[in-house]
Amino acid sequence: MPNRPAILRWLAACLTGLAAWLMMAAPAAAHEVRPAYLEVIETAPGTYDVTWKQPVLDGRRLKIDPVFPEACAREGEYVASPGGTLVQRWTTHCDLSQGEIRIDGLERTLTDAFVRIDRLEGDDIGAVLRPAAPVLDLTVPTGAPVATYFRIGVEHIIFGWDHLLFVLGMVLLVRPRQLLLTLTAFTVAHSITLAAATLGGITLPGPPVEITIAMSIALLGAEAMHRIKGWNTLSQRIPWAIAFGFGLIHGFGFAGALAEIGLPKGAEAMALLLFNVGVEAGQILFVSVLLALAFVVHRLAQKAMLPARAVLAYFIGFMGSYWAIERIAGAFFGI
Repeated sequence: MPNRPAILRWLAACLTGLAAWLMMAAPAAAHEVRPAYLEVIETAPGTYDVTWKQPVLDGRRLKIDPVFPEACAREGEYVASPGGTLVQRWTTHCDLSQGEIRIDGLERTLTDAFVRIDRLEGDDIGAVLRPAAPVLDLTVPTGAPVATYFRIGVEHIIFGWDHLLFVLGMVLLVRPRQLLLTLTAFTVAHSITLAAATLGGITLPGPPVEITIAMSIALLGAEAMHRIKGWNTLSQRIPWAIAFGFGLIHGFGFAGALAEIGLPKGAEAMALLLFNVGVEAGQILFVSVLLALAFVVHRLAQKAMLPARAVLAYFIGFMGSYWAIERIAGAFFGI
């Protein structure tokens, strides 16, 4: 049976490696799994306005490009880089009822590419191209890829390390009988702001939102440590209120992910609902794994539970502080 020192050494080693990875490699990895988006809107017979959005990190773009049928030449190309996204716009004149559109280089990435084609006569096309299938056959009609938004929601929470650490902090801070209420408050809050931002046009600037999310993680790490020390703080007395307040901010963070790809025309509400359900499914999966691991550790080495909680609390506080400093430096000093 594992003893307490062995478990703590293993936990400390894992968290040290994870912290190093999060500070160096994770931003790029998380960035790459964000989807690209290709929008093609027919404005006159045979004339299309094209918008291509793809992830960018530290000025480096993924080496992926949409390839249209050979007769489709680009005209009036415009390029911009708002935030972490490269946006290209141009006009093309050709017949997009035949042939195919391919995302060149997609097979060498981890990301997907949403494609939306709106035609004047209907027969709109909506599809998701993946690394294993980066080609869209324009002769095959498809519907809007609404169901894919569930998968996007799951991936956003599972690969969103800041959101995961916030949930972990709540699990450490809250007593078991309060956990369901606290997680529900967090869910309701971020659902409100996600819907308001996506459907109602209520938005906040990205940098302040990301900085506040990082600070909320650092605060939860400190509060979890206070609970271990036996201090009675406001976060422990009304954790649901703290979760609700910060959940409102996290909702704007979720909305930022959707803003990069948009919602399918005519199915905005359903796509938003599926995205939110996907986020909740990922969150429930993560909490279930945490509780299962806690049960195993409690059975194998009960005396290691308290020190393990302390190590995790310090880890959460450290990463939240690191992200806050990193995001402040990027927002105000361009570092």
